[in-house]
Amino acid sequence: MKVAILAFDQVEALDLAGPYEVFTTASRMHQRESPAAAVLFDVHCVAQNHMPVRARAGLTLLPTHAFEDAPAPDVLIVPGGVVDDALTSTQTLAWIARADRSAQITASVCTGAFLLAASGVLTTGEVTTHWEDLDDLARRFPALTVRDGVRWVDQGRVVTSAGISAGIDMSLHLVARLAGMALAERTAHQMDFQWTRA
Repeated sequence: MKVAILAFDQVEALDLAGPYEVFTTASRMHQRESPAAAVLFDVHCVAQNHMPVRARAGLTLLPTHAFEDAPAPDVLIVPGGVVDDALTSTQTLAWIARADRSAQITASVCTGAFLLAASGVLTTGEVTTHWEDLDDLARRFPALTVRDGVRWVDQGRVVTSAGISAGIDMSLHLVARLAGMALAERTAHQMDFQWTRA
């Protein structure tokens, strides 16, 4: 399965790196169990172009693909951070909408929910985001039912998570959905991570 993680200037580093670590570790655990099996999750970062992306707090990331050459994903992860510029980027919003059309699951971490809503991917139903941004999300997108006090909300095709580290919990949940609970549990154990499952 191809897993695409959006990268943009001012992305929250752990919003991106947390899911990246979960899916790549799950693939490693799968290979360990079944050495002859194909790679389970092919994970890559996608940005507007191939230039380095400067994450929040200054970490520099080099995307694997640009919007124009990124393969259609099976799983799309949209992280958060300071999303003001991304929200006004027609190219970014158009790519999210396009990538969502091929994805089995589209998920957001933290304020990535704003990007899903602005791109038209997220239009109704229950969602969540970082606790500090719940009211703003509800105000900007009143058709959404914004939930507090949960680590993630699973609508089926669209999944949203609360802030930062909740993206790791949500990603383990996605591994469980896509490849089974046993692999998700092995992945959390390998990462030495205490998985919050609700």
